[in-house]
Amino acid sequence: MTASVVYKGNLRCECTHLQSGTVIETDAPTDNRGKGERFSPTDTVCVALATCIITTMGIKAQDMNIELANTRISVTKHMLSDPRRIGRIDVVLEFPAGLQLDEKDRLILERVGDNCPVIKSLHPDLQANVQYIWS
Repeated sequence: MTASVVYKGNLRCECTHLQSGTVIETDAPTDNRGKGERFSPTDTVCVALATCIITTMGIKAQDMNIELANTRISVTKHMLSDPRRIGRIDVVLEFPAGLQLDEKDRLILERVGDNCPVIKSLHPDLQANVQYIWS
């Protein structure tokens, strides 16, 4: 088992990662009867995409002796209705200004990011727009 989840009531869940004991909570968003005090379940999907992209790129970067620390990522979720679902996720990765890579290394890392496990797990109707900004 990967995690345990307890529904705490009032549209909030407590999720425990069993290997590390790390706990995260989710809350329904304010536009869907929630308090919006935590990440919503759909927010966690979007964050999972962003962190998967940079993590898989980081793995490849280690093999290439490249350091991607301090890369900043912005994530924007766009919801659809009927049925209510994520319609589009915009992910923008901004790499540190001091990171100097040639075009070949950039393309290798972008291909790795574009093929991370989460992006390959999303429904094909969900648009995932990923932008890489190399300073």
